[in-house]
Amino acid sequence: METTNQRRMGTAPVFFTAISTILGAILFLRFGWATGTLGFWGVMLIILIGHMVTLPTALSISEIATNKRVEGGGEYFIISRSFGLNIGATIGMALYLSQAISVAFYVIAFTEAFAPLFEWAKQTHGLDLPRQVVSIPAMALLSLLILKKGAGLGVKMLYYVVAILAISLVMFFLGKTEYAAATDYSIFNQSIRNGNMFFMVFAICFPAFTGMTAGVGLSGDLKKPGVSIPLGTTLGTLVGMIIYVFISWKLAASASPEDLINDQLIMSKIALGGSIIIPLGLAASTISSALGSVMVAPRTLQALAKDQSLPIGVLNHSMEKGKGETNEPFNASLLTIIIAFVFVAMGNVDAVAEVISMFFMITYGSLNLISFLNHFAANPSYRPSFRSRWWFSLIGFVLSIYMMFRINSIYAIVAIVLMVLLYFIVAQQHKDRKGMVALFRGVIFQINRRLHLYLQ
Repeated sequence: METTNQRRMGTAPVFFTAISTILGAILFLRFGWATGTLGFWGVMLIILIGHMVTLPTALSISEIATNKRVEGGGEYFIISRSFGLNIGATIGMALYLSQAISVAFYVIAFTEAFAPLFEWAKQTHGLDLPRQVVSIPAMALLSLLILKKGAGLGVKMLYYVVAILAISLVMFFLGKTEYAAATDYSIFNQSIRNGNMFFMVFAICFPAFTGMTAGVGLSGDLKKPGVSIPLGTTLGTLVGMIIYVFISWKLAASASPEDLINDQLIMSKIALGGSIIIPLGLAASTISSALGSVMVAPRTLQALAKDQSLPIGVLNHSMEKGKGETNEPFNASLLTIIIAFVFVAMGNVDAVAEVISMFFMITYGSLNLISFLNHFAANPSYRPSFRSRWWFSLIGFVLSIYMMFRINSIYAIVAIVLMVLLYFIVAQQHKDRKGMVALFRGVIFQINRRLHLYLQ
């Protein structure tokens, strides 16, 4: 039985976890490059398509969260309790991997805040240092803090991080450049450039929009998850989208396409006091995003293990164990940290971003498909107090699959085959659980009913 102490958080941590993850590494490191490469309207198209995937997902999660009482495990718990443990386990494992790899992505991005230091070492001492000299110790320190202090530390730090993030963005918008003064910039005179690079740029930028459900992973710590999750998640998604639109406009109006492409810390040249505030904002946002992911991923894994949903029995027994009165997922955190360390060693932001994009696309696509089917099947037990629309979920699913194939068709086929294979493995191990059969039975019944009514 959970105590009040265990479920002590309100809506604010959900919103702040989401917004601090959304406004993270890609914002500071790659959005200038994306704007320079594709132009203002090209980036607007990326923001639009990206949110046509993430917004239906956020609404689906919010809807499902109000259908039943939400406990620990965030998105996994919500999905599995509404659509069945077998479906939930399949999506949950893909979700966990995307969250765990995200930790590495943010830690690698954190090292870019030290780019001036790396440049100084190279010019002054002839030392061409690899980024891992910062990323590996940073990952080690982050791991130590999470294993020792748990989620409480992460939530306390979030408020400071969001404050730094807000200050750095205000200073960015207050900044003026010679280019802006000398150029009569208008968005209506712009066109999309380098259209052949659109999907490559999209793959690198898409992780920027995936933080909207980061706060859902704190569901086990929320006083009223049925209220906090829909409000915090939807608000975080919409606020993040608006901020990205204005940042794209400011970037395009303040620097030439060449400077935007060649200088990954171009925001520091535009912002007021940018040489200090932008690296500080980058460091704060990436560490907060890493904290958010490293808090959420182990809770997803722990919830999977509690349901005995992992394919290996020993893993279930080990990963479900928690520590202390708040049941901190110590073992699950340890495994998450090991996975993150492997990807930190890669040291390439763009390569890891593409991997994350594929994992999130398959996760969001699956979630939107199941949400659509559940709407269509008209399951009488599915009665959420917050309702989305079936066609919105369908748009999210179709776009997820389409973008996966446009980004990398081979990876897309492999990802889909693995998801289907994983589902059949889980279904074979747990034949007594509700699965796709029950869901499709409802869908077929509704198709037959509508055909019958149409033919009458």
